[in-house]
Amino acid sequence: MTEVTLRELTSLAELKATEDFQRAVWGQDDPADNADLMLAIQHEGGLVAGAFADGRMLGFLFAFPGATPGLQHSHRLGVLPQARGLGLAPRLKWFQREWCLARGINRVRWTFDPLRMVNASLNIHVLGGTSVIYLENYYGNMQGINLGLPSDRLLIDWHLDRPEVVARAEGVARHWEAAPVTGRVRIPADIDQLLATDPDAALAARLELREVLTAAFARGERIHGFDKGEASYLLSHPAEG
Repeated sequence: MTEVTLRELTSLAELKATEDFQRAVWGQDDPADNADLMLAIQHEGGLVAGAFADGRMLGFLFAFPGATPGLQHSHRLGVLPQARGLGLAPRLKWFQREWCLARGINRVRWTFDPLRMVNASLNIHVLGGTSVIYLENYYGNMQGINLGLPSDRLLIDWHLDRPEVVARAEGVARHWEAAPVTGRVRIPADIDQLLATDPDAALAARLELREVLTAAFARGERIHGFDKGEASYLLSHPAEG
C-alpha cells in the first residue's frame, strides 16, 4: 500500500480542496466549512490537517481553540469512503493529540452522533473519551448524511494526558482498570440501514437513547466505555472510576 503521510495543510489551495472533500464525506447538501475561514482560524492557532497518499487527501481534520485555556474544540474529522478501513481516523486523532500536547493543550472536546456505532467505538473505546453531556437536536435540521433525524449529539471530553489515554496512545493492550459498570445502553448496529428501511424505528431509537442517557447523566453517571460487540455504551460513576 502507498505510504500515508499525516501533516498540517500548508496552502490556500489545499484548504480549498477540503470543501469538495467535505461534500464527498458528509453529502453534497451539507454546508462545507469555508477555506477562507479555516485559513484565518489556522493562523490564530487552529489545526487543519490531512492524511495524504500520492498527493491525494484521504482524511481531513479541523479543530480550533476553545474558550478555556488548554482546550481545543475538534469540529471535523472525515475519511473518504474508499479509504475507510485503513485506520486513518484514529491516526489523525493521535496526530492531533501530539500536536496539542506540543502546544500546551491537554484537553480536546467534540460532538458526535451517539447512534453511529463506528464513531462511538472510535471516540470512546479506541481514544478513551468520556461523556456526561447530551445535546438535544444540537444543530437543528441537517442535510446530507445527517438528514432524517433530530441532530442529537454527545459531547466528548478527551483528556490527553490521563493514564487511560496515554496507554492507548502507546498501544498498551490493557488500557486501564475499568470502572464498575452501572449500566449498559444499546444502540442499533447500523443506524443508516435502519433509517433507510424503517424511519419510524430509527426515530424511536433516537428518542429512546435521548431519554435514557439524559436520565443517566442527571443521576451523575458518565459514559466511560463502549462495547463494540454488544453495540453498547458503558456507564459508571466518576467517583468509582
